[in-house]
Amino acid sequence: MIFSGLIALIVSLGSIGIYALLREDRAITIEHMHTTPAKSAVYTLDEKGNPIPLDFTKTAQKVMDAVVHIRSTQTFQSGRMPFQFRQQPDPFDDFFRQNPLDQFFNPRFFQQPNQPNKESRPQVRVGQGSGVIISEDGYIITNNHVVDGADDLEVTLADNRSYKATVVGTDPSTDIALIRIKEKGLPKLAFVDSDNVKVGEWVLAVGNPFNLTSTVTAGIVSAKARNINILRDQFAVESFIQTDAAINPGNSGGALVNLEGGLIGINTAIASPTGTYSGYGFAVPTNLVQKIVEDLMKYGVVQRGVLGIMIRTVDGNLQREEGLDVTQGVYVDSLLENSAAEIGGIRKGDVIVSIDGQEVKTSPELQEIIARHRPGDQVRLTVHRSGKIKDFDITLNNREGNTSLVKKEHKEVLSVLGAEMETLAKDKAQKLDIPGGVQVTKLYAGKLRKSSNMQEGFIITKVDGKPVTSVEEFVRMLEGKEGGVMLEGMYENLPGEYYYAFGL
Repeated sequence: MIFSGLIALIVSLGSIGIYALLREDRAITIEHMHTTPAKSAVYTLDEKGNPIPLDFTKTAQKVMDAVVHIRSTQTFQSGRMPFQFRQQPDPFDDFFRQNPLDQFFNPRFFQQPNQPNKESRPQVRVGQGSGVIISEDGYIITNNHVVDGADDLEVTLADNRSYKATVVGTDPSTDIALIRIKEKGLPKLAFVDSDNVKVGEWVLAVGNPFNLTSTVTAGIVSAKARNINILRDQFAVESFIQTDAAINPGNSGGALVNLEGGLIGINTAIASPTGTYSGYGFAVPTNLVQKIVEDLMKYGVVQRGVLGIMIRTVDGNLQREEGLDVTQGVYVDSLLENSAAEIGGIRKGDVIVSIDGQEVKTSPELQEIIARHRPGDQVRLTVHRSGKIKDFDITLNNREGNTSLVKKEHKEVLSVLGAEMETLAKDKAQKLDIPGGVQVTKLYAGKLRKSSNMQEGFIITKVDGKPVTSVEEFVRMLEGKEGGVMLEGMYENLPGEYYYAFGL
């Protein structure tokens, strides 16, 4: 017993001594690190294959000032636009809303125009989006669905300066719009050749998701030439760059840039079961955007060359079904009569494999390349036909079947009004039993939407009581005018006369 007690005493004293020793030698040091250790350990490759540190900070600083926040306000009359339930979800409805939580609590609905009603109460809907400055004098690219139907557009820069914007033009076929603010010396982004963008390369998405301004996210290019069937236009062109950089509601119209800060795409849509980021974002490539912008600035309308063919992407099933010699390319399913392709020698069953030497493997690739051309342009198609390769030089037509270009003169007064107009055709004027008029074909953010209940299709017959029969005459009557203006006119399918007043 005495021996056992002695051993226990020795063990206890030893434990206390060891604990005291450890306690005396123990030192806690809080170290502050001024750099991230992983920063120098993360590398990518430059064009020559040399490893370089991967750093997004310089790119983010370079591009953020050129991406703007767009606030779109739409006023409508509750009495004339009844809400009806939409059976299918609208991808843009999720992508472009004021409050992202709306999608979890409110049913989807759309507005269906009806007869204008002066006594109905106005309702206001506000949307948020993004835009990219492309010139020092205030031209900004965004999405058509950001500005479509807006009565008022407010652009806020990264330094919090705010401006009212006017719409220069839109292209629903690609969901691109060009707007402008009155300012000089603005920061801008430069376009890069989107054909050179490679799957797997790093990209940054810059925009204003959930109204969180100047947000930057990083990812890679996941795929190219994606068609997701999201655009509702009859002549839609979808050849999106797909990225896994986080894109959310409010990013519409924002920038997708490479690590050099060059613009490679305009963020447009997401694929998501919830309406928020799920890893799939889509951007319109800049090579297509640049052509649209040039057309809108030069002609006032997009000039689109067409082949006049119905096409399908070649896959294994189509190859077996048609007995084709190739497994990649674009199959010509049918041709319109007297189309550019038919006149140029293309036949049903041909497989287009390149355009002007540029390889095409899918229908979206072909659509994008052709959409970069205007009526009258010539392209060389290389096709597989019965085991042989043939080249055909095709002169592209417009949608009417000829090579004419359409030009809409830019009038400052029409920009202020926010409208596109055309002189009423003589046969239509005779049918309506009027000497002539000016028909409103499109309304954007401007005086007419903001100050009146005017609908697209309205035919202006008088300005301040004086008859008007052409767009040129209408413009002359309003140029230099100040104060109130009264427009008198009619709608084709509605009885009675209508009057709309606004101030200049």
